[in-house]
Amino acid sequence: MMDAPLLLSICVFLVCFLTILAAFSYADLRKSVKLWRKRAEGTAAGGFLDHLRQAGHRLRTIVVEALAQVGHVSKPKDEVELSDLRKSLITAGYRNPTDPITFLGAKLSLALILPLILLAFRSDSIRLLPASTMIFLYLMLAAAGFYAPHLWLRLQTSRRKQKLLDGFPDALDLIVVCVEAGMGLGAAIARVGDELKLAHKELSDEFHLLAIELRTGLSRQQALRNLGIRSDLDDVKSLAAMLIQTDRFGTSVGSALKVYSESMRKNRYFRAEEEAAKLPVKMLFPMIFFIFPSFFVVILGPAVIRIFKTVLPTLTK
Repeated sequence: MMDAPLLLSICVFLVCFLTILAAFSYADLRKSVKLWRKRAEGTAAGGFLDHLRQAGHRLRTIVVEALAQVGHVSKPKDEVELSDLRKSLITAGYRNPTDPITFLGAKLSLALILPLILLAFRSDSIRLLPASTMIFLYLMLAAAGFYAPHLWLRLQTSRRKQKLLDGFPDALDLIVVCVEAGMGLGAAIARVGDELKLAHKELSDEFHLLAIELRTGLSRQQALRNLGIRSDLDDVKSLAAMLIQTDRFGTSVGSALKVYSESMRKNRYFRAEEEAAKLPVKMLFPMIFFIFPSFFVVILGPAVIRIFKTVLPTLTK
């Protein structure tokens, strides 16, 4: 049976540990609440962080201007190619008119900088390689630097598309509530864009741009088509086509949005089920190469050691 002093010491330790843990958890919660309140109010933390953020912004501006100057050298003469690049950047969320030139400058700069880095910092073992191998390495680094921005752009585009696709069912539910409350479609889109600023920033930006196009006099059909072009999502293009047909034939916008939001929510559920079904296959290779060897060492290790201790002395006799 455990001694009373030892039991009392354990109880005191547990009480102190849980009290300290609760205090730290409460402090962390208060810090998170203050941070989200500042984000909601649009205020930023002052002091050193502001100066650091401003310095980073100035450095980013200088780098972007330098890349833009380099990008004018490799600017394509074919306007179709430049238009396709601008469309890809808009889909990824970069709408600045100078972004295509900056992107081209980044491609050319990386294609030149990576071989120069290898040339400046190559070790003795690399210097001993044949000239043909060195030329091949330089060409490979130049090609990697030239095509790396395209890979980055593709990843950014797919990530942004996924975020838009995940947020659209919730946004449509809010639009339905606003429309059924008596608001027009343009006002409902602007209001939902404000409400989604924290939860779905990318979708909020798209709705704000759509509301601005509607307020500046652009027709609803063209503004909705522009939304489908910017997002490059089949679901959004179908939604735009449905709203255009609804506006043309004078049917209820709220009922159409309600049906379409339910369809998008089901599609999101089906995509989640599909990803869950892929999970066992994706976990198979990590389990084979990382988890199963550890299990085999833990389970079979003592038996192997015992076998060696028993068999080896008999073999040496």
